[in-house]
Amino acid sequence: MNATKKSLSAAHLKLLACVVVPLLVLAPPRASIPLGDISVLEHRVLAIFVMAVMMWVLEPIPVFATSILVIMMELLLISDKGLAFLIHPSVEGFGEPVSYKAIMATFASPIILLFLGGFFLASAATKFRLDLNLARVLLRPFGERPGAVMMGLMGVTALFSMFMSNTATTAMMLALLVPILKLLPEDDRGRIGFALAIPFAANVGGMGTPIGTPPNAVAQKYLTGDEAISFVGWMSFSVPYVLVMLFITWFLLLKLFPCSTPRIEVNIESRWQRGWQATTVYVVFGLTIFLWIFSKLLGLGLTSHIVAMVPVAVFCATRIITTVDLKKLDWDVLWLVSGGIALGLGLKETGLSQHLIEAIPFSSLPTLMIIVVGAALALLMSTFMSNTATAALILPIMSALGTGLPALQELGGSPMMVVACTYACSLAMGMPISTPPNALAYATGFVKGGDMGKAGILVGVVGLLLSFLLLGILRQISFF
Repeated sequence: MNATKKSLSAAHLKLLACVVVPLLVLAPPRASIPLGDISVLEHRVLAIFVMAVMMWVLEPIPVFATSILVIMMELLLISDKGLAFLIHPSVEGFGEPVSYKAIMATFASPIILLFLGGFFLASAATKFRLDLNLARVLLRPFGERPGAVMMGLMGVTALFSMFMSNTATTAMMLALLVPILKLLPEDDRGRIGFALAIPFAANVGGMGTPIGTPPNAVAQKYLTGDEAISFVGWMSFSVPYVLVMLFITWFLLLKLFPCSTPRIEVNIESRWQRGWQATTVYVVFGLTIFLWIFSKLLGLGLTSHIVAMVPVAVFCATRIITTVDLKKLDWDVLWLVSGGIALGLGLKETGLSQHLIEAIPFSSLPTLMIIVVGAALALLMSTFMSNTATAALILPIMSALGTGLPALQELGGSPMMVVACTYACSLAMGMPISTPPNALAYATGFVKGGDMGKAGILVGVVGLLLSFLLLGILRQISFF
């Protein structure tokens, strides 16, 4: 009873702090805020931004609920159809209200539909056991030696994570692995390495495609126009990075947690399903991935967002995905990403992001140091909070920074900053709360927090350094 009271008290205090602090941001006169001559609307967006930061960090309410709250507050306080008594465009220094249609359109952003297509593919693949059958086929060549088996598991996990939810992929692969690990001696440290290999591979693999992980989806919002990176363009540099990172992660896990068992047998019992629905799933899955990769090369003119609607339309029309399946989709992830997009929209359209950049003395820092500091900040924040929420908070500012500083424009500008910080968000693996795959691995009982922290921080730091090397190479070949 006392524990429940303490827990409720802590939750109430967090919620109270998340309400009071933004109000305190609104309380002082605008002239006293060290951000230059900001408008009334920028002042309000600043309060919304502070509220979002606190709620995404403290989590007094679910993270997706915070996103919905951000959108609602923007509609009420800064939109052109907000509360009438709060909207006074004629007041000096009020600012230009943001279109309510633009704010509400974040729910149907092309990025959201791109992710929705990925969810449909993943749901259909699981329903018709495409994932299990592919895992069985792909793992067969790796034999029974522990190191080879681990490499095979990591490769399959990373491959699935490029096109499926990394959380769903981790759950599936751990379900295959846990019964095997229970056969190993309790004192075999290899059990820890195998248990960590799955979530780490899922986190790294998700970086390979624009739909692999939610931070990538958030990044796409800031890679538009002349700075846009196509689906195959993203894969052209991310897949090689993923392959190198997988090898490094595999090597580090083997060294940190050597396996004393000479042989490990992975048995996956599953058969390819037959019938027109199963065939439709296999064909649409292959066709969608083919179009994502080769549409531009074939001159079809289809964007990745349009291609993503193919599985949505086909699977709904053929009843492969039913209303029961629809209810199981990760709608909370889509809402979370929508809130991040809306927050970025408010920061940009009101001009607050530019004022934030101008208020921080980035111009006094060496140019390369700005990129390093931004990415390190993203890595640190993602370690203690949702990587999607971190991306939603930091990418709008980093995008504005890359656009606003001439020195950064010479190094690749906004795309360079956005990609560096997006990678950093996905590399945070130091704690069970860092990513859902980490939490699933921790829940198996084979991994302790200290082991995850030691391996996760090491992999994250090495991955961050490798990403700087990759971005440097891309800049040398004028990719950015």
